[in-house]
Amino acid sequence: MAGFSKESCPSVKNILLLDSEGKRVAVKYFSDDWLTNASKLSYEKSVFTKTLKTNARSEAEITLFDGYIVVYKFVHDLHFFVTAGDDENELILASVLQGFYDSVGLLLRGDVEKRTALENLDLILLCIDEVIDGGIVQETDANAIAGKVATNAIDGSVPFAEQTISQALATAREHFARSLLK
Repeated sequence: MAGFSKESCPSVKNILLLDSEGKRVAVKYFSDDWLTNASKLSYEKSVFTKTLKTNARSEAEITLFDGYIVVYKFVHDLHFFVTAGDDENELILASVLQGFYDSVGLLLRGDVEKRTALENLDLILLCIDEVIDGGIVQETDANAIAGKVATNAIDGSVPFAEQTISQALATAREHFARSLLK
């Protein structure tokens, strides 16, 4: 592909899913901007504290924080964040956040809260992997993301939307186990 380079693709530094106290539920970093776990935890606490007083429940909010663009949205006791360099397109980042948020909602059957998220952590981590690969945005369509996470149903013929929760979980766990063996 002529003119195609990794630098021309939208990229993300991290995706964070924190609880209402700023503690980790699911996080994934795609850059070396935070080399130690302590620096990652410090960043998460700082970005959580900075955004806590905002009302990002109905629409995603965008802020510039420590030289990074942060797009975030809150639902119940979960806080969703996408961080990128200050040269990235905010609209693309907002669509990444919305795709991640909506696909989590689909996979958790609308029960988007900390308890359910922790019970289905494997699905959420697979969601992140479908949205971002090595920092590069791969997919932002929630139905496509959730469908990929829940592919290969038990008999292989049941569409994701028609699977029971136990079938979807079994499918996602099987997919997750296979991804670990690669």
